Amino acid sequence: MRGEMLRDESMSRHVSWRAGGVAQRVYQPADLADLQMFLQQTPADEPLLAVGLGSNLLVRDGGFRGTVLLFVGALAELRMEGDLIYAQAGVAGAKLARFAAANHLCGAEFFVGIPGTLGGMLAMNAGCYGGETWQKVQRVQVLTRSGKLLERTAQEYDIGYRHAALRKESDEFFVGAWLRFEQGSADAARVAIKALMEKRSASQPLQLPNCGSVFRNPPGDYAARLIESCGLKGKRIGGAQVSEKHANFIVNAGEATATDIEDLVNEVRATVLRQTGVELHTEVKIVGEYKS
Repeated sequence: MRGEMLRDESMSRHVSWRAGGVAQRVYQPADLADLQMFLQQTPADEPLLAVGLGSNLLVRDGGFRGTVLLFVGALAELRMEGDLIYAQAGVAGAKLARFAAANHLCGAEFFVGIPGTLGGMLAMNAGCYGGETWQKVQRVQVLTRSGKLLERTAQEYDIGYRHAALRKESDEFFVGAWLRFEQGSADAARVAIKALMEKRSASQPLQLPNCGSVFRNPPGDYAARLIESCGLKGKRIGGAQVSEKHANFIVNAGEATATDIEDLVNEVRATVLRQTGVELHTEVKIVGEYKS
């Protein structure tokens, strides 16, 4: 194998909240072929966690007992294949949007608003500004737990709001996708990208570590509106704080632990349920062990 193995690695270095426990092992493959070989040699009962930019992830302070697979910098291929874009799972949303624009394609601009990589965007059908990932997907490339490389069509998945699940059970990872966009003006696409980036900067607390939106929007409403209506803007537990700028963001306002963040997530959910009767569901994935 040609990748890099780290042991007892703090996941605060690999998640956008800049908080969290230690992973027993972290493996960054050299490329897709190296990842295949790694999976072929990994015991079937080894817990695995695929991580891109770590923008929708919290690893509890007790750490992760298993192996984290880092896709950023490893699964980074991005190219045109005919009239489709092929992108691997470690490609960031902003890079995908700019690549599409450079190739005179429109409709990818919304990806600049998603602070993650394609693998995570496929796994949760990430979206913003009126666009969703799977609206653009023609087919995906997956790697099974045993290291077998497969292609699947969108029809093989149950797709919904912040949801994408294979219709039949299989232990596998997204490693790439082919996406289709409309032909258009490169200049118009760049203008749209700039406008969306300015909108994001004006409305989101990008200067502090965060994971993006913490909660999914409930049907017919917005999580941020509900949270703000409950007087929770600025609510703080330890170093974790509900953003004053955008109520659906929880920021690391200074030395927050994963426990601080998770406790605040739970406090927000409980308060909104108690005051409004609406149960909020998280977008963020919380894994690992509680600290004893």
